[in-house]
Amino acid sequence: MKRLIHFARDLREERGVTGLETAIILIAFVVVAAVFAFVVLSTGLFSSERGKEAVYAGLAKTRGTMELSSGVIATSSGTRITALKFDVALAAGGDSVNLDPAATTNRTVVSYIDAATTVGDVTYTASDLVGNGDTLLEPGELFEVSIDTTALAGVTIAENDTFTLEVKPPSGSYMVIQRTIPASIANTTIDLN
Repeated sequence: MKRLIHFARDLREERGVTGLETAIILIAFVVVAAVFAFVVLSTGLFSSERGKEAVYAGLAKTRGTMELSSGVIATSSGTRITALKFDVALAAGGDSVNLDPAATTNRTVVSYIDAATTVGDVTYTASDLVGNGDTLLEPGELFEVSIDTTALAGVTIAENDTFTLEVKPPSGSYMVIQRTIPASIANTTIDLN
């Protein structure tokens, strides 16, 4: 009987210790789970923030898009092309674009490329056909861009030549205009549609 009482007492004492150990282990699991959940949530929030920044950067890149709103008109001297003109407007939802060729910062750059020559920064003029008199292309406005091709060093545009103009605004995507000169440039004005 003494053994049974002693065994029962030992059993009761061990139950208390076992319960305390179990509580400590459960608390440790809860703390570890909380730390892990915090790390997972922080990583998720960080990655979603980076994703949002990427989306906004992509939208900003495409919002300044201009569109060609006419054909490209070439002026000929009879033997070579002396000038190019085209009209631009903003695409739907596009941000304003600075078309001031004399600006030193945030200006639009026009590049000329053909089979033999590349001119990275072509001198051009921009005049508003529909606008408020400034050189900022805004929604609802129409600008005419003119390029004097005789001022381009090493460039002679003649019959059957193919050329590309890249109009690059300070922000947003750039516009590519590629045209081929017809076999005869006897007319003084040629529509290069």
